[in-house]
Amino acid sequence: MFVTIFDRRCIVAVACSVVAATAAAQSSETIVITGAREPMSVSRLAADVVVIDGDTLRASGATSLADLLREQAGVQLSRNGGPGGATSVMIRGASGSQTVVLVDGVRIGSATLADPSVQALPLAQIERIEVLRGPGSSLYGADAVGGVVNIVTRRADAGVRFDAAVAFGSRGGRELSAGASATLGAWDIAASLAQDHADGDSALRPGDPYANYNADDDGYTRDSGQLRIGFAPAPGHRIGLSLLRSRLETQIDSTEYAPPTYAPDNTPDFRDELDVDATALEWRGTLGAGLVATMRVDRSVDDSRTGKAVVNRFRTTRDHALAQLAWETGVVGQFVAAVERLEEDAKTDSYRGDRDTDVAVLAWTGTSGRFAWQADLRRDDSSDYGAETTGRLGASFALTPAWRLRALAGNSFRAPSFNDLLYPGYGSPDIKPERGRSFEAGVEWAADGDRAGLTVYRNKVKNLIGYQPDRDFCPDDPAYDYGCAGNVSRARLQGATLSGAKALGDWSLRAQVDFLDAKNEDTGARLARRAAHQETLGADWRRGDWSAGASLLRVGARPDSRELGAETTLDLKAGWRFAKGWTLESRLLNATDEDLEPAAYYRGAGREFWLGLRYEGGV
Repeated sequence: MFVTIFDRRCIVAVACSVVAATAAAQSSETIVITGAREPMSVSRLAADVVVIDGDTLRASGATSLADLLREQAGVQLSRNGGPGGATSVMIRGASGSQTVVLVDGVRIGSATLADPSVQALPLAQIERIEVLRGPGSSLYGADAVGGVVNIVTRRADAGVRFDAAVAFGSRGGRELSAGASATLGAWDIAASLAQDHADGDSALRPGDPYANYNADDDGYTRDSGQLRIGFAPAPGHRIGLSLLRSRLETQIDSTEYAPPTYAPDNTPDFRDELDVDATALEWRGTLGAGLVATMRVDRSVDDSRTGKAVVNRFRTTRDHALAQLAWETGVVGQFVAAVERLEEDAKTDSYRGDRDTDVAVLAWTGTSGRFAWQADLRRDDSSDYGAETTGRLGASFALTPAWRLRALAGNSFRAPSFNDLLYPGYGSPDIKPERGRSFEAGVEWAADGDRAGLTVYRNKVKNLIGYQPDRDFCPDDPAYDYGCAGNVSRARLQGATLSGAKALGDWSLRAQVDFLDAKNEDTGARLARRAAHQETLGADWRRGDWSAGASLLRVGARPDSRELGAETTLDLKAGWRFAKGWTLESRLLNATDEDLEPAAYYRGAGREFWLGLRYEGGV
């Protein structure tokens, strides 16, 4: 740990100076979808939305989606081992199960284990990411307590384009991808394939209590394919089909209790196989008079199989239908009305469950002079947990063309998972949804492509779902003698984020500081795996055909089953465009070989060197 308390103060000081000097980030006219369910300039939103575009994504040097997200303000990461391990993305202190992840508008993740399977999503096939920081249940329903991650896969640009990339790294690492896209008259098509692999290290830490598990190297392989096809039958109308399929196979350390003796055996080569599919068919059309209609049907599948001789399977299928109408009045703003139907089916070796949810959504955004507002209202009526109504009200005010104030308040909820409700010997049918109430306020500066900002927030969540040891609150069944799932506590998530960047000639600088107070209000204890502070510094240089960059991430100490120490990760990268369309790339990740512990008794990736070649071109 080479960053001391003094160094941390230096990081904060640098961040403040960069913010004061402004930032080279996204323009104030950046268009987003996540904040209002329709394309809209961020200057019209009170919500806090950040965009990671394709150029930023490809230049990041990140080896996984989770590693890219953790460098965003307000986002922390928990992972069982290296890049292939089960991963939770925590926005503003909310857990991974309190975050909604969408791929081309399709919700993904397990309805049994609750967490979105971000570790299975391929970075090479993503064109754009929007992160809504703060509750989003009033637009996206259950589980959007902490925020929403909206992932957009690659889509065709004008003409015909080709791209390919290959990289090899430490511990048998390799990254392979290839794609093509074309726009031909009324048709557009984009397709790509990718594979990521690493032999890895043992996910368990030597000398820790669980190291008696099979502590061999735990590698992973992720194979993925993506396809988007669109057809414009008339001006202002488009029919689109999108497909994403990814298979992640991860080696894990565990002990098996196989028949006939059920004796503990730590020698099997345990595997976790995870398939994630997202498919959507959509029509979107302009009807005139400012009216835009959208109709979509989509399906997602999350299929997990873990074990060796005995394989445990958890499969979630979600079928979803949407009809939405947006009306841009030009006078009093934009109105959005939508109805949805979500059917979820869960299959495991122990039980089968299903639930249906009918949804109605109303949203209003508008501007008047320097004042902008947004209001959302949503009703979810579920066959499992009844009806939930969520709403959000926000406003922003432009003090000057450069300065803007914003504030937002609302409520949210998280639905109990099927394991919480049905798992034999643990699930309880009496569990209620978690419910949150939040408020945030911010000040932003933006001019000449530069921006900076400060946001403070508070989110109080009640009915947190967890282990209930009191037998009196469990079903009257001997199988529940040791407790069950229950609504056991309340949480307070509050904090502040200071961020900014600065363009200085060939240099682009960025800095952000997050402060988080995430506590169980009943016990006063800090919530597991949340750092009280996290800082990021970054610098990128580009001159002609040459580029280089560095990123420093400092994560404070975190409580878990044991205290996790503070960690500092330094990543370096460089590139040389030696011919038209061709770039030689190198990365040195965790350059100081910091001993990372992303979760108790798990080991993060050590120092890694990568060398790769990328081609991008077209006709």
